[in-house]
Amino acid sequence: MAKTVLDKVIVAIRAVQDHKGASRQAIVKYLKSEFQCENGVAIKKALKSDKLIQTGQSFRVKGDAPIAPPADEVVGTEDVTVGDGAVAQKGDEVSMSYVGTLEADGSRFDAGTNFRFTLGAGDVIKGWDRGIIGMRVGGRRKLVVPSKLGYGKKGSAPEIPPNATLLFDVTLERIL
Repeated sequence: MAKTVLDKVIVAIRAVQDHKGASRQAIVKYLKSEFQCENGVAIKKALKSDKLIQTGQSFRVKGDAPIAPPADEVVGTEDVTVGDGAVAQKGDEVSMSYVGTLEADGSRFDAGTNFRFTLGAGDVIKGWDRGIIGMRVGGRRKLVVPSKLGYGKKGSAPEIPPNATLLFDVTLERIL
């Protein structure tokens, strides 16, 4: 049985079961509903414990195994050709060639060459930001982008319907 506020915070974090960790709001809400604990000072002190790991605004319990993200938040990747140039990292401006098709029927909705953007800056769909990191210049990769990391429930009419899984064949031409 959880006795200290820190013990209760650990129970709350584990109960949330989110791969990103538990937000301060989620922890406080859980503590209020399950333990009738509303002591803000004690909760704040517990969140500073060395038994917890904070990433951004989320908390995890140190030593707990990571929780795998749900399938709809994971980009499938397959390296067709591993390039021999520099490795693309978050913040790099990259130049790509690509072909995009719909998983549902294989129809092509877009293609381009010398397409430039900054990796990880939100210039493109999340599936690209995640799926291109780690590619080498000259490399070719196939991406399977779930709807949630593509255009989601709204799609992008008229080419991309709502909730569409997207397939991309991408080549990293260069890092600028």
